[in-house]
Amino acid sequence: MNDFETRLRSERLRLGLSQVEFATAGGVQKHAQFQYEKGMRRPNSDYLSAIAAAGVDLHYLLTGEIASRVAGEDERRVLSGYRALDVRQRAAVVALIEALIDPTAPQLKEQQPSQSEGDVDPLG
Repeated sequence: MNDFETRLRSERLRLGLSQVEFATAGGVQKHAQFQYEKGMRRPNSDYLSAIAAAGVDLHYLLTGEIASRVAGEDERRVLSGYRALDVRQRAAVVALIEALIDPTAPQLKEQQPSQSEGDVDPLG
C-alpha cells in the first residue's frame, strides 16, 4: 500500500528523523505526527511547507510519483545555478558535463574569429 501515510513515514525515515524530530521540523506535536502517519488526521499547508524545508519531497508525498530527487546540497546548488543561466551558458554546462563523463566524446568549440582573416586595419 503506497498511501499518503506510508509515504509520509517513508520520507521521515529517509531523512533519518524520529517522530519527535519530524514533528518539531513540521511545527507540530508528536501526537499530531503519529496521527498523520496513521491516517487519523491530515496535515495542513503550514506543516507541508515546513517539512518540505526540512528535505521532504512533496511531489512524492502528495502524488506517490518519485521525481528526480536532488540528493544533497551540492546538487541543489548546481541545479539552482543552472536554472539561473541563459541558454548559451546552459549549453556550455551540458558540454562540460558530457566531456567530464566521456572524455573521448567530440568537444564543443566556440568559433573564434581568426586574426589572419583579411587585412583589416582596426584604425580605419
